Amino acid sequence: MQAMAVPGRMELSSSQKAGLAFGGALVVAGLVLSTLVFPFWNLIREDISEEVEILSNDDGMCYVETSDNIPKIIEDCTLESGDVVTITYGEGLAWATITEP
Repeated sequence: MQAMAVPGRMELSSSQKAGLAFGGALVVAGLVLSTLVFPFWNLIREDISEEVEILSNDDGMCYVETSDNIPKIIEDCTLESGDVVTITYGEGLAWATITEP
């Protein structure tokens, strides 16, 4: 005995079901990637200001050591080794800007 289709009810073909399953898997993978692998809040970095001493100046590129133990590079720097300045840098980044000489 063959089942009869219910009037007004749409049935999906096997290719439509496969497409729906693929689309659902794609949405789930996108959610996993966006929350676990590359969270949006990693794009927003906290700015940190710190008073540091210029370690060296190599043709306009100054190098300083900060409390996060990541050496920072300051471009277009006119200061000399030993000068103390306040710099601002993004958390975890290797570049900084001078805010106060």
